[in-house]
Amino acid sequence: MAELVETVPASALAVYAHPDDAEVSCGGTLARWSAAGAVVHVCICTQGDKGSSDPAANPPDLAARRRTEVNAAAEVLGLAGHHHLDVPDGELEETPELRGRIVALIRQLRPEVVIAPDPTAVFFGQHYVNHRDHRVVGWATLDAVAPAASSPHYFPQAGPPHRVETLYLSGTLDPNVWIDISRTIESKVAAVACHASQVGEPGEWLRTVVQERAEEAGRVARVGYAESFRRVLL
Repeated sequence: MAELVETVPASALAVYAHPDDAEVSCGGTLARWSAAGAVVHVCICTQGDKGSSDPAANPPDLAARRRTEVNAAAEVLGLAGHHHLDVPDGELEETPELRGRIVALIRQLRPEVVIAPDPTAVFFGQHYVNHRDHRVVGWATLDAVAPAASSPHYFPQAGPPHRVETLYLSGTLDPNVWIDISRTIESKVAAVACHASQVGEPGEWLRTVVQERAEEAGRVARVGYAESFRRVLL
């Protein structure tokens, strides 16, 4: 039987590649936790400068627009803050530099929970290969959380060590917990709609897509709407 997680952490940090990834992947959970009093931050690793299929799009202008969209979505979700590493799209590498920047943020914010993409999820059926940026961020965050952030001998210049208690991996092919987002599904829809550069003009179609995905997870968890994760208790 699917395990529903009802507890709300005191603090959480979500680390994702692109400006809209957190809202799409776990926006309902972030909104639920924020509404319940958790201090929730999001880290966006790339600029979002290549997030367009239009050859005439100007990458710096697109990056600036997407930063504005992040601001709007953060207000919808009730975030305590959002942070940008500003690496150009497609140039993320799983290097000590990237891990060190994530470690520094973890040690600064000292979250109880970290959420990130599951880097082991590569092929989704026959029609989608998980974006390389997602996989790189997933591995870098895993390595930053365990063991780097908790060890004083890794990145000693990044601040006092901090042990993350729980890791949640979204976009996983092997979920083991679900979070009921029935009360925050509208916040998730609204937050995703803030990213108009990616989804176009919001409308009923967008609500339908977001709700259908959450309904699918909800059926497994026997609730109206849900988000699924691979949870690792550290």
